[in-house]
Amino acid sequence: MEEFSQTPQYNFKGKVALVTGGGSGLGTTLSQSFAYAGAKVAVNYRSSAVSADQLAAEINQSGYRAVAFQADVTDEVQVNDMVSRIVEQFGRLDILVNNAGIYPLAPFLEISPEQWDQVLNANLRSTFLVTQAVSRQMVAQGTGGAVVNIASIEGIHPAPGHSHYIAAKGGVIMLTKSLAAELGPHGIRVNAVSPGLIWREGLDQDWPDGVHRYQQAAPLKRLGYPEDIAGACLFLASSAASWITGINLVVDGGVLTNQIY
Repeated sequence: MEEFSQTPQYNFKGKVALVTGGGSGLGTTLSQSFAYAGAKVAVNYRSSAVSADQLAAEINQSGYRAVAFQADVTDEVQVNDMVSRIVEQFGRLDILVNNAGIYPLAPFLEISPEQWDQVLNANLRSTFLVTQAVSRQMVAQGTGGAVVNIASIEGIHPAPGHSHYIAAKGGVIMLTKSLAAELGPHGIRVNAVSPGLIWREGLDQDWPDGVHRYQQAAPLKRLGYPEDIAGACLFLASSAASWITGINLVVDGGVLTNQIY
C-alpha cells in the first residue's frame, strides 16, 4: 500500500465538504483527502465518536480544518439538524460525499423484512435524505455544488448473498442520474463512484480466497485502496469535472472487463 500523500491534486480552498460516514473506514480517507486539498470538512458519524473526533483533531493539527458532526443519516430530523449546524459552523456547503452505508452478507431466502429495510435505509434512504437537505442549502446559496455518491460495482453486476445491498446500490446509481437531471439547472452536479473490492486491514486473512480471485480477475492485478476511491471523488467534485454530471464512475481495477461467457 502506497503511503498517503497530503499533496493536493485539486484545490478546494474556500469550499466546505460534508462526508457522511466520514469517521471510519473509507470515510477517513475521503475526509482527509478533501481537507488536504483545502476544503473545510464536516466529518459525519453515527456512533464512532472517538474515531471521528480523533480524525478531526489530526486534520486540524496538520493545519487544515475539520469538525465532527454526529447524526443518524437515516433520520430526517437529525439530517436537517446536522446540515443546519454545519452551515452555522462554516457558513455554507459546497460538496457532499454520500459515503455512509452498511455491507452485510445474507442469502436471499433468509433475509427478514427488518434486515431488508435496514440495508435499504442505511445505503439508499440516507443518500436521499442527506442529498435533499444539502441540495436545498446549495440552492439557497445560489452558487451550485457537487454531490458524489458512493455506489458499488454490485449495483450493476450482482453477487450472491447481497441482494439487499445490490438493490440499494442500484437505487443509488439511478437516483444519481435522476438528481443530475433535476438539480443541474441549479448548478448542482451529481455523480456516483462505484468501487470494486477495496483493501482494508485484515482482509487478506478474513477472505483470502476472495482476495486471490479478485486479483486474478482484475487486469491491474490488485485490490483497490481507499486513496483510489478518494481520487475519483476529488476529481468529480472539482472544477476539472465541471461539465460532468449523471455518471457512474467505476473504479475497480478493470474487473468488470472480465469475459463472462
